[in-house]
Amino acid sequence: MRILLIYCHPVPESFCAAIRDAAVSTLEKAGHEVDLLDLYAEGFDPVMAADERRHYNEMKLADHPFPDHAERLQAAEGLLFVYPTWWYGLPAMLKGWLDRVWTPDLTFRIPDGPGPIEPLMTHINLLGVITTCGAPRWWSYVVGHPGKRTILRGMRALCGKHCRRLFMAHYMMDKSTPESRARYLASVEKRLAKI
Repeated sequence: MRILLIYCHPVPESFCAAIRDAAVSTLEKAGHEVDLLDLYAEGFDPVMAADERRHYNEMKLADHPFPDHAERLQAAEGLLFVYPTWWYGLPAMLKGWLDRVWTPDLTFRIPDGPGPIEPLMTHINLLGVITTCGAPRWWSYVVGHPGKRTILRGMRALCGKHCRRLFMAHYMMDKSTPESRARYLASVEKRLAKI
């Protein structure tokens, strides 16, 4: 499977970087082709300007603000997001990537008349999230897991009919230990090896 791994963390030596590396290594060992998209390393600009927003609904693929990202999305069969959960949701950089890259005529089509939007990411058969979270598991569920819902419910609606979902979180990250992080990395590797 061709997997686009979208990685978002500003600190190169973060635990998220260790997760990214373990994910890439495990997926490649399992025979998958991994395309790593590191938003911070690339210097991605998450800020949508007023004129871009004004023309968003009428945007055509030929006018996409990030043609390279559009091509990589079109080539992927699976998407894996690796990021820290901050304030229960996605980092601003990652949310900006969704805002600016998941555009009409690439990921969905807006109908001329009434009716639902048409999904265009039907070639995506795997959608996964691997994250860290400072809060405990129970509180994350009380709050509603906004980041998880954005990707695994909202974005999932644009993917293939039988698209598989994967979610893993290292909760209580702020109180983690070398042992808890090692256990989490081992569980990430075990889960990804089965894809």
